[in-house]
Amino acid sequence: MAVFGGANLGSVSFSSHLLNQHSCFLSCPLKLLPSSSSSSSSNRTSLLCVVKSFSGSVTAGTDTSSDQSLLRDTSTDAGPPRMSTDWKLAKAYCKSGDTFEGEVEGFNGGGLLIRFHSLVGFLPYPQLTPSRSCKEPQKSIHEIAKTLVGSTLPVKVVQADEENKKLILSEKLALWPKYSQNVNVGDVFTGRVGSVEDYGAFIHLRFDDGLYHLTGLVHVSEVSWDYVQDVRDVLRDGDEVRVIVTNIDKEKSRITLSIKQLEDDPLLETLDKVILKDSSSGSPSLSSNNGDTIEPLPGLETILEELLQEEGIEAVKINRQGFEKRVVSQDLQLWLSNTPPSEGKFVLLARAGRQVQEIHLTTSLDQQGIKKALQRVLERVP
Repeated sequence: MAVFGGANLGSVSFSSHLLNQHSCFLSCPLKLLPSSSSSSSSNRTSLLCVVKSFSGSVTAGTDTSSDQSLLRDTSTDAGPPRMSTDWKLAKAYCKSGDTFEGEVEGFNGGGLLIRFHSLVGFLPYPQLTPSRSCKEPQKSIHEIAKTLVGSTLPVKVVQADEENKKLILSEKLALWPKYSQNVNVGDVFTGRVGSVEDYGAFIHLRFDDGLYHLTGLVHVSEVSWDYVQDVRDVLRDGDEVRVIVTNIDKEKSRITLSIKQLEDDPLLETLDKVILKDSSSGSPSLSSNNGDTIEPLPGLETILEELLQEEGIEAVKINRQGFEKRVVSQDLQLWLSNTPPSEGKFVLLARAGRQVQEIHLTTSLDQQGIKKALQRVLERVP
């Protein structure tokens, strides 16, 4: 059975590089502006934010006696007019993307409770800046939350739903403009795996100050040049990895990363690169085809015949062959040259055991077109 780049093409699909839509990034245009002044402590209403999707006790003097509403008034100091005004203000912050400094009044199993005038908003733990958990990885998120009570955090309103009493905040998005302006496509970072999902891994990026300020996504298709069925077989929470930035979406506050693009694509090879040099002679073991003397590798002849049936491929010829000192695979493998087609010529490599054969294609296709033609052929060949 023919294998394309080490993977059985009978079952290989070339993955899209688009981000999975289930990624947990929140989106909203961002800009940093001075925070608004907070209300006086004498006028504050003690409110409790309990989000039902999270469990656990609420700490620092908050009350869990009722879960009938997501945001509950526990004082009569501020009446409906004041609360309505603050909800309007929260909606304005959400729409504009402005940030404000909010005081942490408590925490529960799912996140922090942060004061916003007469309201108390909820900041889910995943929306904390990654520097907090990466700085002290031995601490649990609740231990970190406890140390934040009484402090102020820069936060951004990501949801202000007065009807359902939901005021959701994010520190991560509040800090995005400050640090993302120093990130460019092509930058290489050392990162720490924050979480692993079916569609990829979220990587916290370490900056020059030694802290992890931003998080990016490595899609499953960008983890390795090898076929990855489950990302968890390759990456685990806390692993340190090197990544390269491949895309930045400032509007959606997303960074796309790749691990595999820091390595050479193993599909792009030449015969001289594949065959190791003989230590005694200093030259690789190669033989040229001065006629029709090179016998195709088992199974290759059928593939070459099928290639000639593909539109855009006019001729195929085994040009030369060589022998490696190591066995890559006993199965027949086909590899593309890293040299783009030139004057209608392109090089294809066939490998089986220690034997390697260089095939010259006469074609009007580009490199991507040749790759697709090979995929179609290998799907037809048993």
